[in-house]
Amino acid sequence: MTFSRRDFLQAGLASALPLSFAEHATAQGMDLARIVFGFPVGGSTDAVCRRVADKLQPGYARAVMVESRVGGGGQVVVQSMKTAPPDGSTILMTPMSILGVYPHTYKRLAYDPLTDLVPVSRAVSFNHGIAVGPAVPESVKTVPQFMDWCRENPSKASFGSAATGSVLHFAGILLGRAVGVELTHVGYRGSSALLIDTAGGNLPACMLPVGDLLAYQSAGRIRVIGTSGGKRSRFMPNVPTFTEAGYKDMVFDEWYGFYLPARTPQEIVQKLNTALTLALKAQDVTDSLAIFGLESSPSSPSELDALLRSDTERWRRLVKTIGFTSET
Repeated sequence: MTFSRRDFLQAGLASALPLSFAEHATAQGMDLARIVFGFPVGGSTDAVCRRVADKLQPGYARAVMVESRVGGGGQVVVQSMKTAPPDGSTILMTPMSILGVYPHTYKRLAYDPLTDLVPVSRAVSFNHGIAVGPAVPESVKTVPQFMDWCRENPSKASFGSAATGSVLHFAGILLGRAVGVELTHVGYRGSSALLIDTAGGNLPACMLPVGDLLAYQSAGRIRVIGTSGGKRSRFMPNVPTFTEAGYKDMVFDEWYGFYLPARTPQEIVQKLNTALTLALKAQDVTDSLAIFGLESSPSSPSELDALLRSDTERWRRLVKTIGFTSET
């Protein structure tokens, strides 16, 4: 088979088109983008995605949809990014634990957080809190007092979290072990039933993000006795941190981050980072996220990359200390 000069020109033009379109999308904004996340609608991850999506229109894309892809405790949506086009049209928003903790708790993961994703920006940061309900005497008002009560009542020494194998689960175990108390963990799927059981006296305590505890604390149905940040939560300024209560190095901040598929061009990554930073700094966005106990905290791509690597290494050590392994 022979090729004419016209054939070569047509072939060269065709190969140049994808790049031209990518450059045009980067400069002008694409028609449609999606922010995907791995949890049911209505929660804090959904809230972050929707508030940011509104701000990305029309500068980053003319329309930005938000899509929940539930499965595998958040794994399914991360795995789907491996086959997503690297053109900036599919944006992942995920909690740190799915990228920094899961590699140490699951025997097999269908993704590598450090090679299958490109970091763009941190979205929000938040603290966790431990709360007790009516199953625990009202005289128990601090974490040390709760640990003393557990030591005196070993058959009742338990707490619940919204997910087995999560930061919440491990933080509770480590708190107990710091003073030689073995706490039994009760895993729930989400926070609703866990809060109901704690407030109803069916479970002594729960470990949840501060935002999930706010309404029950305000209503007097639970007592938040400690928070996990390096400093007091601005949403619960009267509640001491674990370190203030004498638990050295018991700081468990967590965050959500935005990612794109591997091989996404750097100019698209930077364009999205700029758009996300503007969105997350908007006053109406920061105000609405505060309702969920979330602090808007955008970052550069390199800062997010360094943060994930640091957290991944920290949780490698902690999970090994705890000795936890998922069945899958």
